Amino acid sequence: MNQPLAYIHPEAKIARNVVIEPFASISKNVIIEEGTWVGSNVTIMEGARIGKNVKIFPGAVVSAIPQDLKFGGEDTTLVIGDNTVIRECVTLNRGTDATNTTIIGRDVLIMAYTHVAHDCIVGDNVILVNAVQLAGHVNIAPYAIIGGAAAIHQFVNIGAHTMVSGGSLVRKDVPPYTKAGREPLSYAGINSIGLRRRGFSNDKIAEIQEIYRYIFLKGLNNSKALDLVEVEMTPSNERDEIINFFRRSDRGVMKGYSQR
Repeated sequence: MNQPLAYIHPEAKIARNVVIEPFASISKNVIIEEGTWVGSNVTIMEGARIGKNVKIFPGAVVSAIPQDLKFGGEDTTLVIGDNTVIRECVTLNRGTDATNTTIIGRDVLIMAYTHVAHDCIVGDNVILVNAVQLAGHVNIAPYAIIGGAAAIHQFVNIGAHTMVSGGSLVRKDVPPYTKAGREPLSYAGINSIGLRRRGFSNDKIAEIQEIYRYIFLKGLNNSKALDLVEVEMTPSNERDEIINFFRRSDRGVMKGYSQR
């Protein structure tokens, strides 16, 4: 690997077939695995752990220190899983001593100008559309899609297979399998198209719809609705995932449209 116009710290650990374009800058305490491509003018700072076949487009800044005044220079990391794509001018911050790491999963697409702050977890197969802004400690479960220019409040959890409308202000947790939109952010049905694309059967989609009818469309408070779902709906992985998401929510869950 001969990149005379790139700066690569001699202590960086880079696999032999990694491609690094001119004018990239790679600091010490960085690991880059096989097949990864680093575009020109990319900056990869200390603590980056980058998997196989990752593509990082020009202007991205990977593993910068957190924008958190409590950060004291501790040794933390940013982990990027295999086959993930980081588009132009994305900024990804490493963790703080709260969790010690920021995690980006496998097969993730992070589009241009997105920001992922310290201690976030972005699950496998997530799509963050252009200019999405994640505050610290946000947790996004696998297969979620966050629309362009959405802003996610710190400590928010977004469930699996969700779709959040572009431009949304996400102040509350978004439960799995749902669509979220409007202002303030509200339930907009289940993500039936996404679920079909991922192999969910019509019966399973109907089951999820019925669970959310109890929660969002019958005028019940969440505790009563969850109790009824637990009693009246047949046990399944999806039912239990939804119930547990609501009961574990610290910030509270977005409202149903009929409850606004």
